[in-house]
Amino acid sequence: MPGLGRRGADEVALGLKLQPVAPRQGWTWVRDGTRLFLRRPLGFTTMFLLFLLASTAWLMLPVVGLIALATLPLLSLGFMIASRSVLRGGLAHPGQFVEPLVGDARQRRHLLMLCGLYGVGALVVVVVSGWVYGDALDALRKAMAEHGASSPEAIEATADPRISNGMFSFAVLATALSVPFWHAPALVWWGRQSAWQALFSSTLGMWRAKGAYLIYGLAWLLASAAMSLVVGLLAGLLGARGFLVLLVPVMALTLSTAFYVSLWFSFVDSFGSPDEEPPATGLSTAA
Repeated sequence: MPGLGRRGADEVALGLKLQPVAPRQGWTWVRDGTRLFLRRPLGFTTMFLLFLLASTAWLMLPVVGLIALATLPLLSLGFMIASRSVLRGGLAHPGQFVEPLVGDARQRRHLLMLCGLYGVGALVVVVVSGWVYGDALDALRKAMAEHGASSPEAIEATADPRISNGMFSFAVLATALSVPFWHAPALVWWGRQSAWQALFSSTLGMWRAKGAYLIYGLAWLLASAAMSLVVGLLAGLLGARGFLVLLVPVMALTLSTAFYVSLWFSFVDSFGSPDEEPPATGLSTAA
């Protein structure tokens, strides 16, 4: 952490410990994350949009595109740093993505190790899911491009069981990968844990709070479904496709950004706040 000497960082590390989390906290994380996002919507959205654009650009490059997969741990940590900053009256800005990489050399080394491990894991998820899909996904894309999404050809391609199997495989593997990496970057940055210790602590923390994470996930799924419902109603009432083409990505961007903002609250509820101010949970008493 910038401004902390070695002793100060060690004191922060000692202040983090695994603590019990009630299932109802899953909803609280969503609520508080959304409220915090609304404090600095432009700053948080700019962070996510720039990261998304950079990742998209990297994915278009051969070999280098793998970096985009490996940088996701820095995305979650950057948003946690930004969320903590806003709670303390500061700003959210893209520079917080690279802030951990210019700090303590030991922390930087373990963060880069996490990025490398995540990149390998994400590549495995993509390869295995692609193997399950086979050529069914390519056939679906071709049918949609040539005949339209609602054409009989596209519907027939969608009915291929490899499509549903591939989606299920990807969802299961991606979820399994996210568990050890959920809190790991924050535990390296604020807890000064090693990469392997942080992966273990994150897995243990999520397992002990599995009820809260179940509600947390369901809440975001409901929010996504509600967004789709609103878009559908507007499409039926207004019939303005041009307007909806702009509305859908804006709503999706907002929802995704609010999700990343909420990660801070899941961390402090599971391991405690790395400092005494702001309060570990809740926005009603936060500065």
